Amino acid sequence: MNWCRSSDGAFGLFLLLLLLVNCGCEKANYRHIEKRVLDSIIGPGRYDSRIRPHGINNTDGPAIVNVNIYIRSISKIDDVTMEYSVQLTFREQWRDERLEFDDMNGQMAYLTLTDPNKIWKPDLFFSNEKEGHFHDIIMPNVLLRIYPNGEVLYSIRISLMLSCPMDLKYYPLDKQTCSIIMASYGYTTDDLVFLWKVGDPVQVTKNLHLPRFTLEKFNTEYCTSKTNTGEYSCIRVDLIFKREFSYYLIQIYIPCCMLVIVSWVSFWLDQNAIPARVSLGVTTLLTMATQTSGINASLPPVSYTKAIDVWTGVCLTFVFGALLEFALVNYASRTDMHKQAAKQQRKWDIEHSSLDTDHMEDGATTFAMK
Repeated sequence: MNWCRSSDGAFGLFLLLLLLVNCGCEKANYRHIEKRVLDSIIGPGRYDSRIRPHGINNTDGPAIVNVNIYIRSISKIDDVTMEYSVQLTFREQWRDERLEFDDMNGQMAYLTLTDPNKIWKPDLFFSNEKEGHFHDIIMPNVLLRIYPNGEVLYSIRISLMLSCPMDLKYYPLDKQTCSIIMASYGYTTDDLVFLWKVGDPVQVTKNLHLPRFTLEKFNTEYCTSKTNTGEYSCIRVDLIFKREFSYYLIQIYIPCCMLVIVSWVSFWLDQNAIPARVSLGVTTLLTMATQTSGINASLPPVSYTKAIDVWTGVCLTFVFGALLEFALVNYASRTDMHKQAAKQQRKWDIEHSSLDTDHMEDGATTFAMK
């Protein structure tokens, strides 16, 4: 009985070793098959990356490239330079009939290519880009997959500094539209057409936090442009940002209101307290002017009037009016005092002149009686 148990254990161990060996052979064979497939489709003399693929149904029409992006982060939106920085995962998908291969009854779902330069890729560029770079830590953040039907998926992570022309007429109660514009550089619409991927073309991370803005919504558009050299395919996504008002309420609006109220304190001071009223009026006026200069320093010099300019102008007018009111009241008070003093002087003169007349008449009567 012990002998049977030992023989069963040895037989099970033999089956396990045989299974492991077979798995290793299958893996080795699978990698060998993958290498053979890659050599057969993009080997030397078999594929020319300079030639674009055919159009739909292997026609001579333009190659169709489906695009979708995943916005990972938006680090800042600068009002002065009118630009913003964004980090995104950019994906393109197209079909190249030259890259078709046998999937071995579903055993080979796709091939992963580590060198994207070996195949043709669309010549897309970002037309409103100021700066940009790829990510190479630890390895280049590039993904390229080839599917059995010739579909190619190209994905890359990039960081961009993009221009964003802003309209600041309603600042800080404004909404700004910043775009990501992508277009073909060399291929016209006869050779290459970009389309947004059907179903969720733009994805945004759930942890997107901006210090002074909120991403309200985004829209995808087509912006095909025509130049002297031809018509080029273009796609665009518009990001609509709403400015957060709470920051400006605490930093601008409440301090301005407090300065105006403090300037009104001079109305309750005695009109003869000239040093106190002058000091209070001049101090609040200078503080309000400094506040206005600080607000304008954080904004670009534009030729039109902004909403914040109207607010600070009204506050400055109220503060200046309080100081001007003291000057007018002081002048009117001194004028009234002079008038009152002149009136009293005339009254005194009239009274004294009447007394002198009575005295002269009494003297004449006395002389006549004598």
